[in-house]
Amino acid sequence: MTIWNLHLLNARHQLTRVLSDLRATARQAVALVSAHADLPDFDLVIRSGTDIIPEWGMGGHAPAPGVIEVTLNPDRFDPVPLTRTLVHEMHHLIRWDGPGYGKSLGDALVSEGLAGHFTLQVLGGKPDPWDATTPSAGLARRAMNEWSRLGYDHAEWFFGKGKIRKWSGYGLGHRLIAEHLAQNEGADAVTLAHARADSFREAMRRLAKADGEPEETPEPATPATDR
Repeated sequence: MTIWNLHLLNARHQLTRVLSDLRATARQAVALVSAHADLPDFDLVIRSGTDIIPEWGMGGHAPAPGVIEVTLNPDRFDPVPLTRTLVHEMHHLIRWDGPGYGKSLGDALVSEGLAGHFTLQVLGGKPDPWDATTPSAGLARRAMNEWSRLGYDHAEWFFGKGKIRKWSGYGLGHRLIAEHLAQNEGADAVTLAHARADSFREAMRRLAKADGEPEETPEPATPATDR
């Protein structure tokens, strides 16, 4: 049985009016995921704050093995997006105990793509808005060329903090996993949770080819940096 601890950062009482809902939603998310996969032990930290996805009134990430952090606006609390956020982050938890989130662009595309498909596997429905984002023409080709780059700009690829359309990294990762699944019958986001990113490189080549022939230029060496 998974051991998990819920840490509600509420010394200033911002979360008081939604405490019972937070506890109930967290318990439900753990139960839903546990029906599909073995969850590692973890700590879940929930706080009030402004570092959120505006469209959902919350945001989450799994910054290290065994840790999920969620920031939300209590005035906009909704158990549905919280459940989807938690399920997404729980796949990151599982992957952290395998190859980890990773430090290259390819690693990030695979980790986010798998988490998005896991959310669909557990909860059904439509892809989350970021996963449904259509990457601009040429982006798959660029991703193929920069696949192993460690110094990639995560905020630009995934959050629109640059020239790449907002959420494009999520949309491309989602399509990458869909392409891989189409060629590997019986695989899913659970069986692939610990698969290394290079296992998906051929699927990215197919996406890049459909996006136009990739440039035949060597990938520049870059120093290892944290995401």
